[in-house]
Amino acid sequence: MSNAKVPNALVGERVILEPMMLEHIAALSVAVCDGELWRLWYTNVPHPDEMKAYVEAAIAAEARGEALAYIVRDKFTGEVVGATRIMAWDQPNRRLEIGHTWYAKSAQQTGINTEAKYLLLSYAFETLDVMAVEFRTHWHNQRSREAITRIGAKQDGVLRNHRLLKDGTVRDTVVYSIIDSEWPDVKQQLRSIIAQYAR
Repeated sequence: MSNAKVPNALVGERVILEPMMLEHIAALSVAVCDGELWRLWYTNVPHPDEMKAYVEAAIAAEARGEALAYIVRDKFTGEVVGATRIMAWDQPNRRLEIGHTWYAKSAQQTGINTEAKYLLLSYAFETLDVMAVEFRTHWHNQRSREAITRIGAKQDGVLRNHRLLKDGTVRDTVVYSIIDSEWPDVKQQLRSIIAQYAR
């Protein structure tokens, strides 16, 4: 990602996406405890004790040009409520993935995820000039699948027996995408959803 113009932050009406730094470890550790997100077997969310290694790995991936890692801050409260990442950027084919996304339970279904995705998608399509943005999630993560569909992504397929998880179970991965020709309509739809949360 070294060829791209990297923003200091992506700022919306309610959300600020700030580049992830070591200084965020404590706040992320607090956020992940809201709902004990690491206990959800179909997600890959770090335990508070693993947060330092998680942040260090994200920063290292960014240094290698493989990702742009962000913390998600609620603009109204100032609290860090989650994390997300631009990753797997295939520059020759103008594709990337948005992933490693998780939110404190109190931030879920509040419109924060929708605006964060809007900011990331706008940056991907309008600044990085990609032609496709991909999303991946566990087959059994129904909430994530519904959220991805709600923002306008379409299911491309299922990668069966795709990954071995920490607990030894095998993950089937559902792959979704939004392509550049769909972005204007998706953008309008996201703006409409964001406006509803603002009421």
